[in-house]
Amino acid sequence: MSVQKQSVSFTDTAYTFAKELVEAGEYPNMSAAVSGELAKAKAERDRERSLFEAELERRLSLPLDHWEPVGEASDVTAGARAHLAAMAQKT
Repeated sequence: MSVQKQSVSFTDTAYTFAKELVEAGEYPNMSAAVSGELAKAKAERDRERSLFEAELERRLSLPLDHWEPVGEASDVTAGARAHLAAMAQKT
């Protein structure tokens, strides 16, 4: 495993949390605490993505007569279109 050195800045809250993890003995130092917590966050995101993809596959495998209508396409996208229009006016 290679190691990349990087200087980072923390909010007071994030720094305090990392320091508490080290002081509690969960990690030997700040670098390990940051790396370890990032690894945990990545694992959680990967798990959530896997669950989402499995559910999506399950739903896509349903026969069409088991699908529930969501309404007209224009109704589904109306909120997104309004948001994009508002964003365009801000720029």
